[in-house]
Amino acid sequence: MPSGKLSGKHSHQLLFSEAIAQPKPMAVQAAPPCPGTSPADARTAAVMDRILQEITSVGRHLEAVDLEISDLSAASTSIRADIACFQETVTDLDQSLTTVKDHIAALPERDTELQSLRTKITDLEYKSRRDNVRFFWHTGTQGRLR
Repeated sequence: MPSGKLSGKHSHQLLFSEAIAQPKPMAVQAAPPCPGTSPADARTAAVMDRILQEITSVGRHLEAVDLEISDLSAASTSIRADIACFQETVTDLDQSLTTVKDHIAALPERDTELQSLRTKITDLEYKSRRDNVRFFWHTGTQGRLR
């Protein structure tokens, strides 16, 4: 009968293990019915054999289901790790996007500043060209400025 201790196994595994470990009744262990037994005893033995076969079959199916559950659990763990990695990547991308948006928002101000600097440079170039004009006083026969 169930001991109540799961010890890492599912309860149906324990029930199956305990059912298999229990000794079979004497009528079940006897292969053919004895000549002195009644037909009811023979039917009972056949039913008991059939029940044990069904329990064994169910136990095998449960073990297969447990293996599939273990595989799904491992896959679930892997998927959770991948999701955590994707969440970290999305967070990094969100931070990068925020930085890019800030730079884009500052572009009109920088463009205005750039236009102002270009205007100043052009003005300074024109003013600096005025100093490049040289006047020569040539003294000659007539004493005029050329």
